[in-house]
Amino acid sequence: MDAKLTLKLDETIIESEKEYAESNKRSLSKLVENYFKKLTAKNTPPRKHSPLVESLSGVISEEEAEKWAREDPRIRYILTKEL
Repeated sequence: MDAKLTLKLDETIIESEKEYAESNKRSLSKLVENYFKKLTAKNTPPRKHSPLVESLSGVISEEEAEKWAREDPRIRYILTKEL
């Protein structure tokens, strides 16, 4: 169930975050909610790779991924990107 929360923040931060939310097609409320979830998450090991890389884990062998990364800079970027 959703509940309303009132926050007092510096006006420039609010405007900046509204712009960020809009440019990323998210609501400011969702950004704050996700931030709080991350802050309070317990026993969550830090990610070594981006969510995309983690979702693809096991699809191909590490050796094949390394070969592709050597041959294509776009794949190298995706495999090493940290979010």
